[in-house]
Amino acid sequence: MQHSLTVKLILAFLVVSLAGTALVAFLAGRTTRTEFDRFRLEKDRDSFSTRVTTHYRNTGSWEGIADYMRPGPPPQQNGNPPPLLNNPIAFVLVDTSGRVLVPNPEYQRGDHVPQKALSRGTVVKIDGRQIGTILDPSVAPRNPAEAQYVARTNNAIIIAALGAMALALLLAIILARTLTKPLHELTEATQAMTQGKLEQRVPVRSKDELGRLAAAFNQMSADLSESNRLRQQMTADIAHDLRSPLSVLAGYTEGLRDGVLTPRPAIFETMHREMGYLQQLIEDLRTLSLADANALPLNRVPIEPQALLAETAAAFQHQAEQKQVRLWADQGDALPPIAIDPERMSRVLGNLVSNALRYTSAGGTIKLAAEAHNGLIILNVQDSGTGIAPDQLPHIFDRFYRADEARQQDSGESGLGLAIAKSIVEAHGGTITATSTVGEGTTFSIRLER
Repeated sequence: MQHSLTVKLILAFLVVSLAGTALVAFLAGRTTRTEFDRFRLEKDRDSFSTRVTTHYRNTGSWEGIADYMRPGPPPQQNGNPPPLLNNPIAFVLVDTSGRVLVPNPEYQRGDHVPQKALSRGTVVKIDGRQIGTILDPSVAPRNPAEAQYVARTNNAIIIAALGAMALALLLAIILARTLTKPLHELTEATQAMTQGKLEQRVPVRSKDELGRLAAAFNQMSADLSESNRLRQQMTADIAHDLRSPLSVLAGYTEGLRDGVLTPRPAIFETMHREMGYLQQLIEDLRTLSLADANALPLNRVPIEPQALLAETAAAFQHQAEQKQVRLWADQGDALPPIAIDPERMSRVLGNLVSNALRYTSAGGTIKLAAEAHNGLIILNVQDSGTGIAPDQLPHIFDRFYRADEARQQDSGESGLGLAIAKSIVEAHGGTITATSTVGEGTTFSIRLER
């Protein structure tokens, strides 16, 4: 039988608390008994010492000390009886020669005590002069009252320990449920995601590891949901982009097959153009799939940034002249070469220039420039076109995103150009960003390491 994490945590906390409580109870009981016996022994030893020194002062010797120290009320001397012992302990009195004067069950009267044992005793002095030694018994039995006191103390410790265990169990249950509740919520949300409900959120109840885990799960869920939405949107866009040229090709081929249309160069030119669009779309999707898998091949060679920009400007010069747009590459200061794949980076710049030409009216300008900043080479494509609205700017690198739906479809664009540009730049370890002002133009900036 597999126990839940809550039960395991409760058992773990309970075992730890039981072990700790038992250890504390054991040490507390042992210390209490030890300190009680030590206090009792010291008190009785002081009383014993007082009685024997009183006898010695009164008699001037140890004569009759054994009878004097017998259990029971001692005889009065000079009208002042010495203090009585409440619970006399069998101490041993030894004179300076090591002979036992007051015996106990361990030593008989007249026995000689070794020096080693004497060294552990308590010296008895009068006026600074040693007159004897008191030896403690190895065992000091308790009277019924003392035994009852120790028993009550032990019972109190046991009751306190049981109370601590009960409290520990309650706290263990509360703590275990507190710790496992976020995990249960995460489990339920994960199970819901496996059923296709990707948009899941769990409460973030703290700022500790569990709280960070919940926040990371919420972010992951949101990203998965957005990725799924984009995937569905991309599938729909691909189907839409494929449908138009395929419909044209199907219509023409069906008309030619049935003899409804007469073969003419214009028909074949249209069919060839649609086929070219399909091939370009398939190539774009292949490039994106390779970039997503981090398998986009790059043939890096050193190339000067200004030379790359000049080649791009020359390639689109004719299109710019047809639209009456001024396109040029600013040579600027000489910059160190950068290791890139010229063919793929030319495609990135071509996509940016083509996009700029599409949105720049006659009389406008498109400027290509390069600069060095903080160890990076920055390639800029700046136009004076219509610009991009602030709400559209964050999405321009999304796949199949069309700021102007009708215009891009009419121009034969798939909406993958900027997405491909971003993938290629990131494959080079760089970044691409865009800034724009509506009515004033847009600037795309590519940042690459030297």
